[in-house]
Amino acid sequence: MLPQEIIRKKRDGGTLDAEEIAFFVKGLADGSVTEGQVSALAMAVFFKGLTVDERVALTLAMRDSGDVMDWSGIDAPILDKHSTGGVGDNVSLMLAPALAACGAAVPMISGRGLGHTGGTLDKFDSIPGYQTQPDNLLFKKVVKEIGCAVIGQTGNLAPADKRFYAIRDVTGTVESIDLITASILSKKLAAGLQGLVLDVKWGTGAFMGSLDEARALAESLVLVANGAGLKTTALLTDMNEPLASAAGNAVEMQNAVDFLKGTAIDNRLWDVTVAQGGELLASGGIAATADAGMDMMREAFQSGKAAEKFAQMVHALGGPADFMEKCELYLAKAPVQAPVYAEQDGVVTGVDARAVGVAVVALGGGRRAAADVIDPSVGLTDLAGVGNTVDADAPLAIVHAKTEAEAEEAAIALRKAYTVGAAADVQDRPSVVDRIAP
Repeated sequence: MLPQEIIRKKRDGGTLDAEEIAFFVKGLADGSVTEGQVSALAMAVFFKGLTVDERVALTLAMRDSGDVMDWSGIDAPILDKHSTGGVGDNVSLMLAPALAACGAAVPMISGRGLGHTGGTLDKFDSIPGYQTQPDNLLFKKVVKEIGCAVIGQTGNLAPADKRFYAIRDVTGTVESIDLITASILSKKLAAGLQGLVLDVKWGTGAFMGSLDEARALAESLVLVANGAGLKTTALLTDMNEPLASAAGNAVEMQNAVDFLKGTAIDNRLWDVTVAQGGELLASGGIAATADAGMDMMREAFQSGKAAEKFAQMVHALGGPADFMEKCELYLAKAPVQAPVYAEQDGVVTGVDARAVGVAVVALGGGRRAAADVIDPSVGLTDLAGVGNTVDADAPLAIVHAKTEAEAEEAAIALRKAYTVGAAADVQDRPSVVDRIAP
């Protein structure tokens, strides 16, 4: 086969067979297909699209371009989730230990912050000693003994996707739903999962701005994942305001610890976390239905079993043994902490969640460039949600910053991100908008 003939076929609207796709993906992995040829095929797919069979073939070929993890020694369903990214989205921190407390095995391979969205690994990096990049032996040991481990990509998982994404990133082809689908799922399939829930977000803080866009992506992901043999459902969730009342790294870790301990729980965060867990427990056969799974999740949190699993996981991966009891002593604190007040009293009627995320990045809580070092201490806490009253006694948020000047810059950005009006202008939006099933 010739790469240029495959490109020509897709350029002209043809359908590629599994052998042609496998040939091209092999060339992606071993370098025999040039960067120009990869970008040409990506652009052809961007304009002509892929059929469901083509998407499944591409996903499986990219999965098989590297290692596929084997969990045969674990007598529990292997479950995980994927979020399309948001602001104040620390669901993974509570979801993994709660699922483990319910009898699942959760090898959660997570990522770092991207653009205005926070990264799960950056949050775990705020715990002293915690290994986000353990070797495979330790990773498997922790999953087997504790039931969950939240780490970064390990080994040689889906290397073809890594090269493909890097080229798409600089050729204007990232936004293809077909290619996004294969990219996300190839890595999840390579992780050896048996059940997956997808959190596809829409709104001001999501990569998919409209509900229709999010639904199209969710439907593609569910269709292809199940077509590739991975039992998968998706939840469409609202990201028109931060999910938690904190945005940053150490501050979101503190928020998660408070959630697990039951000392402070954000309602929207609770709803999304419990809903995702219910889906996964049903997919794994631990619960008869998603509703029954949600009941099990509530019990895992309320009994303290999820908190126990989290503490065990942190210690097993190098963190302090008493982190849950003394997390305030271990998490970095910013030298400047200042409340931000709205320019007028009233009720929060809207939040530009993306602008909130950008404010965290500007404080040093995210990356402007890939090589940037994150300051775990900075961020925002006590973020007012839609429907909350803001006045002289109730600020929009508290800024955690390195300097007074940076705190003031964040305050200016935050005021612009919020819309304050009358209670009658508040629109009630559910946290979980819809469920997409096979």
